[in-house]
Amino acid sequence: MSLRRQLTLSLVTILILFAVNIGTHFWGSFARNESMIAYRNSVSATQLSTEIEQLLEDQRQQILILATLRETTEDQLEDTELRRAEDALEAINAKIQQLGNLSHSVTELDYELLWDKSSQLLKRWLSFYRSYNDPEFQMDMNDPLPFLEVSQRLKDMEQRQAYIAAQRANIIDRTISLTDRITVIAFFASIFLTAKLGYFLVSYTNSSLKRLKKGTERFGSGDLDYRIDDIDDTGELGDLADAFNDMSDKLRNAIYDVHKARDIADEANAAKSIFLANVSHELRTPLNGVIGYSEMLHDELGDKGEINRPQFQQDLDTIIKSGRQLLTLIDDILDLSKIETGKMSLHREMFDPTEILHEACEVLAPLLRNNNNELRIEDFGKLPTFNSDAAKFRQIFTNLLSNANKFTHAGTITVSARELSEPPGWVEFAVHDTGIGMTSEQLTRVFEAFVQADSSTSANYGGTGLGLAICRDFCNLMGGQISVESEPGTGSTFTVTLPSDPA
Repeated sequence: MSLRRQLTLSLVTILILFAVNIGTHFWGSFARNESMIAYRNSVSATQLSTEIEQLLEDQRQQILILATLRETTEDQLEDTELRRAEDALEAINAKIQQLGNLSHSVTELDYELLWDKSSQLLKRWLSFYRSYNDPEFQMDMNDPLPFLEVSQRLKDMEQRQAYIAAQRANIIDRTISLTDRITVIAFFASIFLTAKLGYFLVSYTNSSLKRLKKGTERFGSGDLDYRIDDIDDTGELGDLADAFNDMSDKLRNAIYDVHKARDIADEANAAKSIFLANVSHELRTPLNGVIGYSEMLHDELGDKGEINRPQFQQDLDTIIKSGRQLLTLIDDILDLSKIETGKMSLHREMFDPTEILHEACEVLAPLLRNNNNELRIEDFGKLPTFNSDAAKFRQIFTNLLSNANKFTHAGTITVSARELSEPPGWVEFAVHDTGIGMTSEQLTRVFEAFVQADSSTSANYGGTGLGLAICRDFCNLMGGQISVESEPGTGSTFTVTLPSDPA
């Protein structure tokens, strides 16, 4: 269970106990109050019953005296005496009604009997008073039965009220005792439960925090493989442990990424260092030719002898060839710099791809003879006219043919092209050689800038490692792509797929 749920449960339990205490207090107060009211009513009803019984007894004695006087004398009942008697009977009737208001449900039947008998008795007495002066009125007032019935009913009511009062007193005592016991038990239970929950929460929280502290110390010491898994909590502490574990994973992954990035940067720096060394070597070779043959021509012109014009011409051709080679290297470097800075643009114009491919093959002829290679150009058929950058198109295949010739000796280089049916307007070009080929690992790096197949490539074959990277970027710029298939010892096939119109 989570810490939040435990705290919530503890708080709810304590509040329930306090609510029980408060409810018990109010219930006890209410019960005592109700019992006290019932007790007071019972006592008042008992007293009132005694008072009514006394009034009825006094009134009966008075009527008996008047009945005797009426029989023995001819005295008349004055009006003031009649009114006084009527008021006395009315007062008795009101007190009987008051007794009914003080009665309980258990005495309701007794009161109804009392009311019936008392009403008959009071009507009989009232008729006696009002007919006292009438000589023809005859009524036996000495009959004690009506009075005794009312008196008996009053005594029954009085006994019943006394019994109820005693019961109410017992109920009050039991209620006070019960509420006191409940209050004391709930109070001590609240203290015990609060102390127990507090101890449990402190112990549990302290144990969990110690585990978290241990985990953070392990993480801080560099042990990022450590996991905080021994916290039995699905709430805040468990979430905190999971957060620490996630942080450890992210730190480990970040450190791994940093190491990987550092390794990549080191490899890139090493590749650029090799590239700089290769470029320096590649630049130095034509520069040495230019400088060396220029010095020879300068010395030859300073001699007084006759100039060997054919040799002079050959030396100038060598200087021009070295200068063009140097210019090509510089152009490659500038092109790659423009591509990496996003400043390389596409100059669109209409051109025939077949014508440019044949031109590139003709330019390659002298290099083919040097390596004793054979160039085969398959029938291209009717290729669509391109609306693209002709210079970049020419440079792509010049680089591919030059690479194929460089890594092939006494072999065959084949150039093919075909228009694709899907999507329409796309052409697939292929340059296949029977050279040294590449391994699968070398294929993954062949199009990277400043990188060659392996470290011995530059020493054995020369080059800067920019040609294929430029081909890839030019293909992407023209809306197409380039791919390669190769196996060691069987040669390589570079496939270029370009749209006739990049738009």
